[in-house]
Amino acid sequence: MTVNYSEFTTIPRINFRRLTFAVITHALFTAIIMVSASLPVNAADRSPLVVVSTAKTDSVIRQVPLTGTVTSARVAKLSTEVSGQVEAINVEVGDLVETGSALIRLDQEIEQLTLQALQARTKQASAELSDSQRRYQDAKRLRKQKSISENDLRLLEAEVEVDAAMLKQQQAEQQRQQARIERHVLQAPFSGVISERLTEAGEWIEPGRPVLTLVAVNDLRIEFRVPQEYYSSIDKQTTLDVTLDAFPEHEFAGTIDAVVPVSDPISRTFLIHAIVDAGDARMTPGMSVHGKLHLSTGRRGVVISRDAILRYPDGRITVWVIDPDSQPGSDLGSEPDSGPGSKIATVSEKHVTTGHSFDGLITIREGIAAGDVIVVQGNESLQDGQQVRIQRYEEAR
Repeated sequence: MTVNYSEFTTIPRINFRRLTFAVITHALFTAIIMVSASLPVNAADRSPLVVVSTAKTDSVIRQVPLTGTVTSARVAKLSTEVSGQVEAINVEVGDLVETGSALIRLDQEIEQLTLQALQARTKQASAELSDSQRRYQDAKRLRKQKSISENDLRLLEAEVEVDAAMLKQQQAEQQRQQARIERHVLQAPFSGVISERLTEAGEWIEPGRPVLTLVAVNDLRIEFRVPQEYYSSIDKQTTLDVTLDAFPEHEFAGTIDAVVPVSDPISRTFLIHAIVDAGDARMTPGMSVHGKLHLSTGRRGVVISRDAILRYPDGRITVWVIDPDSQPGSDLGSEPDSGPGSKIATVSEKHVTTGHSFDGLITIREGIAAGDVIVVQGNESLQDGQQVRIQRYEEAR
């Protein structure tokens, strides 16, 4: 009898090495779970870690937000002192110029010809004076010899005085014309940058018509409009923080240079000038800035970190407070003796009434007292009576 092996189903070959490894792994995992279940669980390991700080009594500062503009202490609309046709413009918008730099030159041809004529007249007057003086000296010698009369001598003396006066007049006219020519060149009255150019070569300009705008960039200040209710609280010792919109990540300390004691009747504000040393952060006129005035209220109150405050949609404002009796023998109001997060305590939620906020702090009018230990981080999902591990704010930073 012939057997057909193709009719039988092929039996798969088993990889005993892989099977053995899987069985051993399963057995070890099961053993680890059983051992872990038999160990006692430490409540501290399950308690959330929170960062705390102590409420303290401090001076209450009121911060007033302001919006201002960087301005220059010197802005001039330049014009020539004489009329004339523009011959050359030596600057463009954006050019930096020094004091005395020639900015615009007017045509001087006619004025130069007038000056030459005056110089000739001055020379003539000088010659006439020299001649009259010579004749007067000769007359004085002749008078000693009684060759001429006293009247003739006095006439020559008067002629000398008239010629001397004419020379002075011609010299003054010549100097006046020279000064007029010099005024055909418009010079920079101070160092700065050209921000506007209002004329072109070939135009006829008149005195008083602005042709250029010059802005000093080395003497910048910030102008803030402050509500008039704060006028009596501000002086040059008031502190001010300034943030440039072009450099929002930097905050600079400012000083008040001037308080303008005139209130705008429309906006009910008054003007203050502040000076800021921005270091490498370049300021330019027209740049927008934000500021914060720090005004002393003359009061002291309980202050805590602003991070401790929780605000709810229904208007409730709360903070989480560490129960000082939750850990017998511990003093939560002082620095812990052991490492961070080593103390276990319970928390409770307190309703508070807040006041002014300043420098990352906020004043508390009701709800807690100085010395209470407040949760400032990790307070988002706590429950009354919940145990927490505490870490001091100073250690967390």
